[in-house]
Amino acid sequence: MADDHTHVREFFGTRAARWDTRFPDDGPAIAVGVAALELRPGDAVLDAGCGTGRAMPLLREAVGPDGTVIGADLTPEMLAAASDAGRGRAGALLLTDVARLPLRAQSLDAVFAAGLIAHLPRPEADLRELARVVRPGGRLALFHPLGRAALAARQGRELSDDDLRAEPRLAGLLAGAGWRLRSYLDEDARFLALAVRQD
Repeated sequence: MADDHTHVREFFGTRAARWDTRFPDDGPAIAVGVAALELRPGDAVLDAGCGTGRAMPLLREAVGPDGTVIGADLTPEMLAAASDAGRGRAGALLLTDVARLPLRAQSLDAVFAAGLIAHLPRPEADLRELARVVRPGGRLALFHPLGRAALAARQGRELSDDDLRAEPRLAGLLAGAGWRLRSYLDEDARFLALAVRQD
């Protein structure tokens, strides 16, 4: 399944029109995730796996009118929902696979990735691609509005140390992909791992 994204497109495509109404209370947690990136006016940031683009207005606010915001997603229906919600005004919406970004090396200051890591077919290689487009010292926020335990309970599964978001496993994946885990937060209301791009 390394390059076959049919399942991901089908899963999100059928849910895109109702996505925002299914999760209406995620806004404050998303704001915390965006704030953790410590963006500055004029920065360039990618919302990787942006979905309906809920983070994009917050990212635009952080980088200001001279900054760059790109929302990238694999699912056309999600990008259509983002556009319908007016979030394309906050930045460019790009239909692409985050494992093969059409961006120059070291062209970004940061990446915000909400709920993305569980959908990466080759996590270390795909995180390496995100590192490729970020300058050394740039930041990556891996975010989810639910912590590992709360998400496992919602999905009806047991919490496992094999989870990609488990701290030891995630730290190893990030290190192998050119990132250093700087901080790690896993609580019921939010998951947030912040990493820094190595030289």
